[in-house]
Amino acid sequence: MVTAAEKVSENGKANGTREVDTICGFCGVGCGLTLKVEDGVIQKVAGQKSNPSSKGEACIKGREGWRHLYSEKRLTKPLIRKDGELVEASWDEALDLVASKMTEIKDEYGDDAFGMFSSSRSNNELNYLAGKFIRQVLGNSNIDSCNRA
Repeated sequence: MVTAAEKVSENGKANGTREVDTICGFCGVGCGLTLKVEDGVIQKVAGQKSNPSSKGEACIKGREGWRHLYSEKRLTKPLIRKDGELVEASWDEALDLVASKMTEIKDEYGDDAFGMFSSSRSNNELNYLAGKFIRQVLGNSNIDSCNRA
């Protein structure tokens, strides 16, 4: 969980309680959520009544998914394997490793070595970018999604 020190703003003062309106990030529906934030920590989430997509409702992921933000198991830094062990790395180091490994695989097995499956949680813009990435960067059209009719 969040420590008392993490509940304090940069100037050393408690942030107080406020409501923050946002859009749920768990899928592409666009449900509106209102977050009750106390001292910088989310305490409760409710559906936004004024949102035309959700009309005040929110699924279990929208209402309860925020709890994962404070999980001790949550990864907050990239990990890469060195000498058989997972060690923390910088984002640049991790992305460079992924890019070099993908290049090795593509060079050895060709353009069709990769495929992509897009999540039903993705919005249209993310699905568009996924398709563009696999076609232009990876050089094939091996993409699918459970969103198709």
